Amino acid sequence: MSVASRSSRAMEVLRAMLEPRLDARAQEWLALACDECSRLPDRAEVRFPTLISLASRKVPRGALEPSNSAREAARELVPGWNPERWTILDAARAMLVLSRAHLDGPQAVAILDEVFRHADVGELCALHRSLQLLPDNARFAWRAGEGCRSSMGAVYEAAACDTGLPCARFDDLAWRQLVVKALFVGAPVARIHGLDQRLDAELARMVLDLVDERRSAGRGIPPGAWACLGAHGGLRARDSMLRELDRGQAAGRAGAILGLARAGHADLVAGHAAGGESDPLVLAALSSARSARPSQDDYAHLHGL
Repeated sequence: MSVASRSSRAMEVLRAMLEPRLDARAQEWLALACDECSRLPDRAEVRFPTLISLASRKVPRGALEPSNSAREAARELVPGWNPERWTILDAARAMLVLSRAHLDGPQAVAILDEVFRHADVGELCALHRSLQLLPDNARFAWRAGEGCRSSMGAVYEAAACDTGLPCARFDDLAWRQLVVKALFVGAPVARIHGLDQRLDAELARMVLDLVDERRSAGRGIPPGAWACLGAHGGLRARDSMLRELDRGQAAGRAGAILGLARAGHADLVAGHAAGGESDPLVLAALSSARSARPSQDDYAHLHGL
């Protein structure tokens, strides 16, 4: 499938998700606005950002709530695309972006730069979620990297989570910084597409440094930290996870159990299982750890606990 046809197909997927969420008036406005976007000249500094902004007055702000089949269609079309946490307004704005003329040409970066320049927080989130759907999205890796450095949590998550663009397009340095920042700001690492495929020794070192800093400051350890090590942390990682098992809260102990299993320490997992653990969250992690090698998805339910 060509990148252009993939973007067209993404429009179809978005339209199908939006149809049951929009009344006739909103559907009519969105269709007209998309048509206008498709006819804008390559230099339309004001009108395109205006349409992106105007969507908030024409389209509801509630949750998109795509069906299971819609989420599967999204994943199959664009690896890493998960619209489960999108809003209706996000999807409408993504349709406007995908409708924009000249995005398959050399003007694309300048066109998007202009609309990013005018965007508020909600618009930034929608724009970042849209980047993965654009033709030749490698051109927008720098822009996605800006979102992943944002001090605004919502913008960071829109750029870093539920999207395949960072895993596919970021270099090693940008990727590691993205993951460590997720731990720093409390974002769910389980939603960083491709985490398991891009673990390495340098990332493990950076994560363990953050763990040591937080312990020195008397702060808790995000359970997702133990998802970021794999088999790359060596004895330092093993000892740190054992310390978490000895002193951590339930979510942290569960994360450490999964981390030990991911690092291949089946003996330590079995030893803890024999030690009389009673917390349901940790017992569930023990069950997962002993039945298979856990993936990043096994950490999803530990976030925020």
